[in-house]
Amino acid sequence: MRRLKTLGVIIASGLLAAACGTSSSGNNNAPSSSSSSSVLTIDNESGQNWTCSFNPFNPSVNYLAVGPVYEPLMFVNTLQSAKTTPWLATSFAWSHANKVLTFTIRNGVKFSNGSPMTAADVAFTFNLLKKNPALDLNAIWSVLSSVVQKGSNQVVVTFKTQAVPYFYYIADQVPIVPKSIWSTIKNPVTYSDANPVGTGAYKVSPCTPQNFTFVPNTHYWQPGEPKIAKVNYPAFTSNNTANTYLATGQAQWGSQFIPSINSFYLSKSPDNHIWFPPIANVTLIPNLKDPLLSNVAVRQAIAYAINKEAVAKVAFNGYAAPAEGVVPAGVEYSVKLGPWPYDVAKAKQLLTEAGYPNGFETELWSAYNHTIAQKVTQVIQQQLQQIGIKTKITLLEAGQRVEKVESWQDPATAPVRLYYVGWSSSTGEADWALRPLLFSESWPPKLFNTAYYKSDKVDADIKGALATSDGAQKAKFYKDAQEQIWQDAPWAPLVTERLLSARNKKLSGVYVMPDASFEFEQVDLQ
Repeated sequence: MRRLKTLGVIIASGLLAAACGTSSSGNNNAPSSSSSSSVLTIDNESGQNWTCSFNPFNPSVNYLAVGPVYEPLMFVNTLQSAKTTPWLATSFAWSHANKVLTFTIRNGVKFSNGSPMTAADVAFTFNLLKKNPALDLNAIWSVLSSVVQKGSNQVVVTFKTQAVPYFYYIADQVPIVPKSIWSTIKNPVTYSDANPVGTGAYKVSPCTPQNFTFVPNTHYWQPGEPKIAKVNYPAFTSNNTANTYLATGQAQWGSQFIPSINSFYLSKSPDNHIWFPPIANVTLIPNLKDPLLSNVAVRQAIAYAINKEAVAKVAFNGYAAPAEGVVPAGVEYSVKLGPWPYDVAKAKQLLTEAGYPNGFETELWSAYNHTIAQKVTQVIQQQLQQIGIKTKITLLEAGQRVEKVESWQDPATAPVRLYYVGWSSSTGEADWALRPLLFSESWPPKLFNTAYYKSDKVDADIKGALATSDGAQKAKFYKDAQEQIWQDAPWAPLVTERLLSARNKKLSGVYVMPDASFEFEQVDLQ
């Protein structure tokens, strides 16, 4: 799922807006921007050079391609109460007691190579994920029975059970690929997709490790789009360099950690603006596959030992707030639990009762290799040391994240290990905002449940919530699930992160294209 970029992605049809991120060591070779209003430069401080891989099913790189190059059937705006806009499909209909979902596919859509996009391509894409489970990032085939073409312009999706809550993941989260190309790929899991062919407004041309460029897809199905003729996407590995590039107007849109944002950025021009919604809990995840961290008392001790206010203040310059629950505030049915208040004495007591009065040594991994990650992990390291837990910090590169987390599956080879990561849990309807984090049966651990947490009680609550349309019943099920997680402490929420996105309002012709992760503006199609 392309939401798992906790430091999210904003994608536009007239243009593309960058993901959040910060980094530590420099690359000053970013391309110079054009003075032309038809050229947009995005200041995305990614922390590494580009690999020039755009596989839409590779979670390490798909945020670069899904939206501008590859599109879904529907655009669900997660920050506008799940407002749905037809995209590659013009309509949908539920039938058979909400177990069958039929999409009518838009006529006249072409891929960027000029070939038509049809219902056959849609059905093929879904079945490609079935044949290659590693591509099924949202584990949609855990709830699907079949996906077939019906007639010339319809696709019928059949579920194993009543499935309205799964609409978002089916309609918005599956990028459609051309059958003519992907059916010939021997190993789509490892396919780099260096020259992606999609239905989106842009093509990639060219790509280098320092910069890649989006240019218009001349076959794009929306008349008059895209309005931005060229999008430069430089790679920055230095937060300071990226910030200067943005503040001096060399980039028009971007998102990264900006200290003293009022004086450094907003004061530079009356056209400079920011957008700052809460979008994710930044979380410390223990490896539950390890016998030591499988001890709930040890996990609770770790949670009590961390001063969330200090993490927010020191590591995030006050831009983030201490987490108030196991999922971000703003998610429907989220519960404010004030989990695990900072209490060193309580933490030491729990650790002693668990049999570790002198603490232990472990590794502290970070999903990111950037400035905030360095600060957060250093604060965590200092605070855990107060209760005798010594940590060695490792900052992972983007390409290592999935592989490293998957290595946890073997308890024989997995050392005691903590993992700092931000979870992208966008605000919106609970049935699709809470489910991926709490329900053990449906989601691959490499994307969400990286702790490998399973609770029969929580699973039963989530099933109950998904099975009812009664708001009061849903609220009770979700409340019970979150309270059980609070007791089990399978992870320790630290702060609720905000998406800091900066842009120059002189940009024109801007409207959002479906990433459906975070959106500034949206136009409804006629």
